[in-house]
Amino acid sequence: MTGSNTQITGAEMVIRALKDNGVKDIFGYPGGAVLPIYDELYQQDDIVHILVRHEQGAGHAAEGYARSTNRVGVALVTSGPGATNIVTALQDALMDSIPMVCITGQVPTSLIGSDAFQECDTVGITRPCTKHNWLVRDVRDLPRVLHEAFRIAQTGRPGPVVVDIPKDVQFALGDYVPPSPINEQKSYQPKVHGDLDAIRAAVEMMKNARKPIIYSGGGVINAGPEASHLLRELVQLTGFPITSTLMGLGAYPASGENWLGMLGMHGTYEANMTMHDCDLMVCIGARFDDRITGRLDGFSPHSKKIHIDIDPSSINKIVHVDVPIVGDVGHVLEDMVRLWRASSAKVESKALAQWWSQINGWRSRNSLAYTPNKDVIMPQYAIQRLYELTKDRDTYITTEVGQHQMWAAQFYGFEAPNRWMTSGGLGTMGYGLPAALGVQIAHPDSLVIDIAGDASVQMTIQEMSTAVQYEAPIKIFILNNQHMGMVRQWQQLLHGNRLSHSYTEAMPDFVKLAEAYGCVGIRTNKPGDLDDAIKEMINVDKPVLFDCRVADLANCFPMIPSGKAHNEMLLPDEATDEVVANAIDSKGKALV
Repeated sequence: MTGSNTQITGAEMVIRALKDNGVKDIFGYPGGAVLPIYDELYQQDDIVHILVRHEQGAGHAAEGYARSTNRVGVALVTSGPGATNIVTALQDALMDSIPMVCITGQVPTSLIGSDAFQECDTVGITRPCTKHNWLVRDVRDLPRVLHEAFRIAQTGRPGPVVVDIPKDVQFALGDYVPPSPINEQKSYQPKVHGDLDAIRAAVEMMKNARKPIIYSGGGVINAGPEASHLLRELVQLTGFPITSTLMGLGAYPASGENWLGMLGMHGTYEANMTMHDCDLMVCIGARFDDRITGRLDGFSPHSKKIHIDIDPSSINKIVHVDVPIVGDVGHVLEDMVRLWRASSAKVESKALAQWWSQINGWRSRNSLAYTPNKDVIMPQYAIQRLYELTKDRDTYITTEVGQHQMWAAQFYGFEAPNRWMTSGGLGTMGYGLPAALGVQIAHPDSLVIDIAGDASVQMTIQEMSTAVQYEAPIKIFILNNQHMGMVRQWQQLLHGNRLSHSYTEAMPDFVKLAEAYGCVGIRTNKPGDLDDAIKEMINVDKPVLFDCRVADLANCFPMIPSGKAHNEMLLPDEATDEVVANAIDSKGKALV
């Protein structure tokens, strides 16, 4: 502890704590209630501050930074509207388990509760959308709270936290205490190691399985690169087929022979059929989200279920499982692989061969097929060409939310973890552009591409200005179909093709908009010009807005209709309006 003659202000404590917790970059926007902290930022060079154009952008940039690095993302915003503007990003991070520390300013303690200028109940507002939050009323508590915030954000199931600091606390003098394990909160001790007896039981079930599947999720990626290596080792040892949630893409390579593709509402036929007919499901770091399960009483109805998750509240929350294992995915997989090897475990090889024969039959349906067009760029083709021209580079992909997001998940093959940043649980339009900014700041020499929709991208388009200011050469690849594509698709299928406000009649000229921001604008609408235009985008050492004009009314298939099970999904060659209408029952409106 520093002596009383070397006491420092609360604002300086914030900077010290950030440095002591390994922070190199933060994303923020100044305002009256955080000016003392910004004054301290001005007087140091160790932490780089990225000035965003909107607080939501700061949150999503911090998410992209965190997701691509497995480190904590940090955002700094002012009180009142600064705090409320970042709520969307906080909820997004909570649902997708992204570690983020958000520091907010607050009016002086003497004014709290008086409806002062730019006052809001930040702790009350953010309690439901954070893992934990604090209002720090005493400068003596500030160092401890800041260190605790970083620990809670990144341990257990990761998530966002908020530290709300009144302005007078930022000015107050006190003693700074560096981080120490001795001061860790005793009431929060996440269980890291899984129960060995449960893991042994799981291995025994896996040995006896005849129709197994591994269902992996974002928890594998959150557990770090070693967890992905162990997952791959487990697949190799067992020979089991593997699928993944949207958030888990990249933990197992898309080129791997056991890979079935993504499962769920817009997953592949083989992944969903394998999930439906399996006799053993090994769920690793996933939470049985409704986009995965479809109709719950029809979800994998004949299987035993093993669930590995660090969050005990996720176990048996939605789907009852036979063997629950609470623990860090990396540690549990390490034990599972070790026990499998030690027991010289062997699978039911004949049964597994028959299972693979059935799976390959489902694969032969080619559920991602689409009809090419020599005159119009099909959105699936655009993603395929983007993948082929960038797969050998050091590439990171972010997305907005909608049809383009699903097509990216289907057609862009991810070989490694932490290369895919998307909004899964909350489905936040506008996520991808600021997330790409955060990724680019973390990886300045890498190729960072936001696969965007023309509607989504406009929600946070102002962050192109940030990219220009900080020379972050992000590439925004817009699949421009002139519609809110997924909304339009469901209006067509569920609401009699009444396209209520899903067509954008005043679309900006993205090339001119790029030039106005000081970026590069590229446009193409011919399949034959696409490759050269993508190469131009890649080679430009500046931010780019790429207006890729695609077929206006293309739909995203395959699809599990609402109220249906995995074995009732619609494939592209079956997806006429009449077939779709007949497949969707009275529960259809619950789908979106």
